Amino acid sequence: MNNKLFCTFTTLDDLEGLVQEIQDTYDILYNKIFILYIKTNDEYVCTYNVDPVSMGEVLPNTILVHRKKESNTLYTINALNELIKRLNGGVVDIYYKVNWQHYKNTILLTQHNELKQLKTKIHQIIEL
Repeated sequence: MNNKLFCTFTTLDDLEGLVQEIQDTYDILYNKIFILYIKTNDEYVCTYNVDPVSMGEVLPNTILVHRKKESNTLYTINALNELIKRLNGGVVDIYYKVNWQHYKNTILLTQHNELKQLKTKIHQIIEL
């Protein structure tokens, strides 16, 4: 199945409304929304799989991510490239093997071309 894994950032105050908005906007695959907490930013992230065929708009503060299941690492392609560059002497090599256990329960993203590592913990799993 071809799907998109979205990651939407929010505050605790806006979390309940966001979960409803996600359900109203998308056909959620696997009937689950995972809510993660990022302590360093005091921020929450909702992750969920969407069927791209039925997808319309993308909600604000939402990014497309990929996931390494064995380490529960979420990452953007730009962040993966920056990580490989950092680990491989400045060279992006598509065959470079990342040790994903070093990034367990982490979201890897870029901000202003800087690699950001946000540690997460599960706050709640919503069964739809």
